[in-house]
Amino acid sequence: MGFGESVIEVSGLRRRYGASGGEGFEAVRDVSFTVRRGEVFALLGTNGAGKTSTVELLEGLARPTEGRVRVLGHDPYAERGAVRHRTGVMLQEGGFPSELTAAETALMWAGCTSGARPVDEALGLVGLAGRRDVRVKQLSGGERRRLDLALALLGRPEVLFLDEPTTGLDPEARHTTWELVRQLRDEGTTVLLTTHYLEEAEALADRLAIMREGRIVTSGTTAGVIGAYPARIRFAMPVGWFVGDLPPLAELGVTRHEETHGRIELQTRELQRTLTGLLLWAREESVELEGLDARTASLEEAFLAIAGAEAEPVGAPEGLASGRGK
Repeated sequence: MGFGESVIEVSGLRRRYGASGGEGFEAVRDVSFTVRRGEVFALLGTNGAGKTSTVELLEGLARPTEGRVRVLGHDPYAERGAVRHRTGVMLQEGGFPSELTAAETALMWAGCTSGARPVDEALGLVGLAGRRDVRVKQLSGGERRRLDLALALLGRPEVLFLDEPTTGLDPEARHTTWELVRQLRDEGTTVLLTTHYLEEAEALADRLAIMREGRIVTSGTTAGVIGAYPARIRFAMPVGWFVGDLPPLAELGVTRHEETHGRIELQTRELQRTLTGLLLWAREESVELEGLDARTASLEEAFLAIAGAEAEPVGAPEGLASGRGK
């Protein structure tokens, strides 16, 4: 799909907690990125990487120590009145009054929201229509999370901030939420997402950035970030056959190999070439490659390599330097 103009622009962003110098802590260090209209952008990182500190600045909850933030063309902190009614925010925890029902909570929130959609419509979007009259204290953790999302959607936001939106949801509810996010994107809503579920980011994000120690260390399309890491092929050789019996691995495009307890793993950046050569050899030698499994790198593999690395990964797209964050 095509994307419109940038609706989130971040340049040279810094956020410091405490005093300047050695006594303070710089959680966000020189972060820059843009998010275009009608795309899902995932901001990823381990705990302490700086994701929440960054998102709070985009939501207008705090003023940056340095740098520039624009959401829908406005400073979300200094011009909060121009931005707030056009954005939806789903925090990590909602903190609802426990004695109110789901519908009463949404109605209370709608009273503070410009142009709010009907309460039952918002609850229906997140699958809570049948739980509208249940008190918040009687909702499950996953249902309260869905209520969080319903409130974020009340104002029909142009920009939606989702901070760990599916924490506590069962697999069915998580996939239903994914479908809702895709629907919102297709309708033109811009979504900025933080999540620890890398499968979620891989399923939803059009582009992503990975933070480590307060800085963005790599960013780009999901496929581009994953593509910077090798694919792998795993199999077991029949008894009496060994890795040395294979064709020269370099000629197959193999960059690295391991043999553990009779199973062989080949790593390659040319999966089709390597797999084709391997299968042709197996056919010619009448060898069965038991448990053959070939796949590209996953976002989880790329994330673990990036988040745990001390230096920028070779070939990572749009790679920047590292630092430290919240």
